[in-house]
Amino acid sequence: MLVPRLCGHCGQRGHDGPGPSRLRRGHVSLTCPLPGVPKAVFAAAESRERFETRVTVLENGLRVASQNKFGQFCTVGILVNSGSRHEAKYLSGISHFLEKLAFSSTAQFGSKDEILLTLEKHGGICDCQASRDTIMYAVSADARGLDTVVNLLADVTLQPRLSDEEIEMTRMAIRFELEDLNMRPDPEPLLTEMIHAAAFRDNTVGLNRFCPVENTDKINRDVLHSYLSSYYTPDRMVLAGVGIEHEHLVECARKYLLGVEPVWGSGQGRAVDRSVAQYTGGIIKVEKDMSDVSLGPTPIPELTHIMIGLESCSFLEDDFIPFAVLNMMMGGGGSFSAGGPGKGMFTRLYLNVLNRHHWMYNATSYHHSYEDTGLLCIHASADPKQVREMVEIITREFILMAGAVGEVELERAKTQLKSMLMMNLESRPVIFEDVGRQVLATNTRKLPHELCALISQVKPTDIKRVVTKMLHKKPAVAALGDLTDLPTYEHIQAALSSKDGRLPRLYRLFR
Repeated sequence: MLVPRLCGHCGQRGHDGPGPSRLRRGHVSLTCPLPGVPKAVFAAAESRERFETRVTVLENGLRVASQNKFGQFCTVGILVNSGSRHEAKYLSGISHFLEKLAFSSTAQFGSKDEILLTLEKHGGICDCQASRDTIMYAVSADARGLDTVVNLLADVTLQPRLSDEEIEMTRMAIRFELEDLNMRPDPEPLLTEMIHAAAFRDNTVGLNRFCPVENTDKINRDVLHSYLSSYYTPDRMVLAGVGIEHEHLVECARKYLLGVEPVWGSGQGRAVDRSVAQYTGGIIKVEKDMSDVSLGPTPIPELTHIMIGLESCSFLEDDFIPFAVLNMMMGGGGSFSAGGPGKGMFTRLYLNVLNRHHWMYNATSYHHSYEDTGLLCIHASADPKQVREMVEIITREFILMAGAVGEVELERAKTQLKSMLMMNLESRPVIFEDVGRQVLATNTRKLPHELCALISQVKPTDIKRVVTKMLHKKPAVAALGDLTDLPTYEHIQAALSSKDGRLPRLYRLFR
């Protein structure tokens, strides 16, 4: 039996020590403490409070949330519970306008250039993104400039000048963006708008996220102020930060966001729209010549694009996790993917669709989730002559979701989902958005290890249960391109109600 000797240098068991010859030459073993150097103090790995998201609610209702993250830089921003879903009582397109007008002149800063120069002193960049339910103003900068950053964010959010010149420039930018949206080869943003409009017709998340062309001239400062007075209130905001001390962020919030009079006044605006999303199902078709979408030496062939969706669930429900796993299991992508590890080449839409039907150019699963509803959809594209066959392939995949789920494919989907979650949350801006959105919706945050535990618990019976419930709903269909051979909505609905997902047969007297 070997007995570990005591080190002659440090007196600890387990290694032989540096030996006299090494000490004479000035060498010390890496397993020994260095002579004359203070003893190292290591962070306690079991201390979980270091990883928790801290939340403080100020007297005016504003929530301040922060997450520790080592590094010189921080990401800080204000998230507002406001988006295109809240525009039912207003002109459609206000959120789109506010996104484009963000970080323009304010009470303190005379122009956008002044804001950018101020941020440049702290190595900072800024961005604003508007979605259907949230508007997010964010800045990434050196953590030592936190005071300046929060002051700037407060000014941009509550004191924008909205000058006539800025509004006119925004109108031009939006018109250009709308033209570009209709001309770009990738129709996914357009189809996403169409599928939401079909699924939630004329309500909440079905309202247009992009400003309609006819509204660009109607939206002015008065319209914007009327909207801002209703929705830009402290109780509908979260100040979130990653990479800063919580106490410092709260101190800055009290200094710049407590008791501040917004530029539109503190008078009560219109009542806030608290409508709950109503799923309607339905179809939206846009006949469009797609033959000249991408010209050049290697033009993209003319394609017809179809998106079929069904109502899933809210991100607040327990079934959100099984739906996320199901979406990962379906996967898919374009037919020209280079493959390789992590590309999802073993997902169902690759194995069952793209690998078997070479004429299909795309088959991709998407899952959109909101605080009161959700939408799971599959986007597919192919030559216009094969639209009917393509639709039937997709409806069959929806029916097969309710069938047997293999243990291997389920484990692969769960592992891939956890991997994607953890890799995304290595990025500071992504952590910031996750913290802000979760606190805005639930006043707290589920940590990554909690989400991973929930993903691990998903069983084949959970997938079957959520799919069976989903298939009882009417489908939402969006179609773009040459739609000559598109099956009727009733036929698509019948296919999704059948046992095998097949479309009703067509009998023609003359062929």
